[in-house]
Order: sequence, then structure tokens, then C-alpha cells
Amino acid sequence: MNPDTTSSDKTSPPAIVLSIAGSDCSGGAGIQADLKTFAYFQTYGLTAVTSIVAEAPGKVVSIEAVSAESLQAQLQILNDSYQIQAIKTGMLANAELCKVVANFLEDLSTSDNVIPIVVDPVLISSSGKTLLDPDALALYRQRLLPLATLATPNLDEAATLLDLPPITSHEEMDQAVRKFTGKYQCMTLLKGGHLDGSDATDVLWDGNSIQDFSEPRIRNKTPHGTGCTYSAAIAALLAHDYTLPEAISEAKEYISIAIEQSSQLSDNGFKVDTLNHFPVGQNSDSAL
Repeated sequence: MNPDTTSSDKTSPPAIVLSIAGSDCSGGAGIQADLKTFAYFQTYGLTAVTSIVAEAPGKVVSIEAVSAESLQAQLQILNDSYQIQAIKTGMLANAELCKVVANFLEDLSTSDNVIPIVVDPVLISSSGKTLLDPDALALYRQRLLPLATLATPNLDEAATLLDLPPITSHEEMDQAVRKFTGKYQCMTLLKGGHLDGSDATDVLWDGNSIQDFSEPRIRNKTPHGTGCTYSAAIAALLAHDYTLPEAISEAKEYISIAIEQSSQLSDNGFKVDTLNHFPVGQNSDSAL
């Protein structure tokens, strides 16, 4: 990270970032991953839990959504008690909860203080489990995505939300990211990590120009929670007043190092790659 952004006042309160997402009991994704990422980037993390997911990498056993009243209460008390400086949304589970989140974000958007909102449209887990009720998809299209400062779909999510066939090339990525921004009127970072190639390249379209963000592909490591962590990092950096391209560039470097330094845990013969949310290589202490 850029040491030129060092704050001279180390006693100032940390920036506050809110994650609205599901709980991953294995700690690699969801609000657990978000809180680790917020801590790495020296922000204070708040969470509004949408669902409780019983999972381990590669396997989802059960998903239990919280009530709309519970989510509303969480959001209300947090907004009343803290000066939130950035928000990211992750797994929202069903249409009822999507409505609660949309109402909350719409109310915030009417205030004078514009809060950056990163919408990570979590539709399917890395193990292939559907994580969003089909009835909620229309709410994503109609109300949530247009509120986003930045949407961060992967290739499958973008194809679903655009009603496109699978996106299989960089050229198709360029076309899809333009369509996404045009359709939903939000800046879009299309993540291309599932494409083949020596680099993992993501594409940002802001409505005027396109920009690529690339890091060398890390092979033979498949930790889950990379999408959650990436979007959380962007939100944390936006809370520190980074520009959007700066935030994406720093977050891209961070997630690449976190994947490279992931560890393999083994218990009873079950081996999983676990993302390193506190990697060595980015000097967060001197950067913020």
C-alpha cells in the first residue's frame, strides 16, 4: 500500500465500515471474513447479520435467514449509534431481507453525507449452493444495484444479472461490464478470476472509460471467501477516502497476496486452503 497516504494523527478514531451479510461458521467468508479485512485496513467493523450458514470450504449444509424485524433492528441501532463511512452488502438470502436493505440504503441516500456502498451480488457459493432466493433477484435488479457506488459481480453473477450466456473471454468481459453499468446505473468491477490465463484480471467500467486490474494468477490454491474479502477491502479503503481506482488497485493487491499466503488446514483427513486475511507484504500500519 502507498506509504504516502500515512495519516499523521495516529490517535484519530478509525473509519467505520458496515457489512450486511451472512455468517460463515468456518470463518473464511461472510461477515467473519469482512471483519478480518476491516481490521487489516484499520477500520472499525460493524455487522448486520442476514443469515446463519453452516458450512466449510466446499460444502454448505444449511442456511437459516434471520427475520426481517431482526435485520431492521440491527441496521437501525447501528445507524443511530455510529457514523458509518462505508457499507458493503454480501449474502442477503431472500426477498424480504433485500427489501429491508434496499429501504435502509435508500433512506441513507437522501442524506447530505454520501456513503460509499459496495454491492457484492452473492448468488451462488463456491460449492455451487444457491445463496439467494429467486424472488430476491428482481429486487437486486430494481432497487439494490442502482444504489451501489460499485457492484462487484463475478462472471457467473454478471451473466445471470444480464441474462447472458457464460462469459468466456476478456472481450466478452469488456462488453458485459459496459452492459452492467448501463443497465443498473452503477460503476461495475467485473471479476475475471475464473477465466484461464497467467493473470487474474478484473475490469472496471465507470460509464466513461475501462480500466484493467491484474495480478499474477495464484495456482493450486483455492481458498473460499475471496469475493467477500475483496469487496470488504474496497469498502474499507473507500472509507479512508481512497478514490475508487485506488481502492480497487490496493484491494486487488491485497487479495492476491492473501491467496498466495493462504494456509492449508487439515482435520480428520479434510484439507482446506484458508485465506490469510493478515498477509505479509502490504504495510497497512504505515499506509493508513
